Amino acid sequence: MRVAVLGAGTMGRGIAHAALSAGFDTRLFDVAAPALEQGEAAIRAIVGRSIELGKAAPADAAALLARLSTHTDLAAVLQDADFIIEAAPERLDVKLALFRDIDRLAPPHAIVTTNTSALSITEMAATLALPARVAGMHFFNPVHKMKLIEIVRALETAPATLEAVVEVAGRMGKETVIVRESPGFITTRINAGLGNEAFYMLMEGVASAADIDKALKLGLNHPMGPFELVDLVGLDTRLSILEYLYATLGEKYRPCPLLVEYVNAGRLGRKVGRGVYEYSR
Repeated sequence: MRVAVLGAGTMGRGIAHAALSAGFDTRLFDVAAPALEQGEAAIRAIVGRSIELGKAAPADAAALLARLSTHTDLAAVLQDADFIIEAAPERLDVKLALFRDIDRLAPPHAIVTTNTSALSITEMAATLALPARVAGMHFFNPVHKMKLIEIVRALETAPATLEAVVEVAGRMGKETVIVRESPGFITTRINAGLGNEAFYMLMEGVASAADIDKALKLGLNHPMGPFELVDLVGLDTRLSILEYLYATLGEKYRPCPLLVEYVNAGRLGRKVGRGVYEYSR
């Protein structure tokens, strides 16, 4: 199977690694050559770490990397793809533009998925002549460690499409849940609400960020606190999701003013060295 991953950012490179690990010939696309270089370097680092830990033999790792190719030419990536995973930034206009290109350039048999964590897959699917071949495939960061994929059924997703997506996810070594399309699906909707409430508590002086994180980790057995998680995901990404949920689901998802203030100040999380917490870069 030929898998095309569109977008070489944090999620795209992780998804490409998962596809390579499943044995698929994988093409990683991005409009920016530096993003592709960084994406390939990140994949090589994950593979190298697997060798160090004795989880992969050098020969198997070399075979895995040989299945990877990187491209800035979208037509070359899509022309004979069997399975497409769109992993562009969480902006509907960007994703819709990519879907229009997919409809024009990809073969009609290709299954088309999107890694959105909240946006309307039905709206994306509507740009294709065959919307029945579209589904959501919500991965989690870091992809090589997280076991779950939310598979999202859009309005016109065909049963055969869902079966194909479940099979691919299984070959990647992932567990799956099937979700009917709704804003935020399962995990994003719950997590956005929890994280937003944590910001309100911080803004109100209920407790420090460190103590809120500690309470949820030790009291509720969460692997990460809400502020540790938002710094990993990106405060701008979280704000974008909350704005969408607020527009579609109402007042209870109104973004906390403190989160908005942090984003406006450029405190976007680990990727810039400063979010709720500060990091050495």
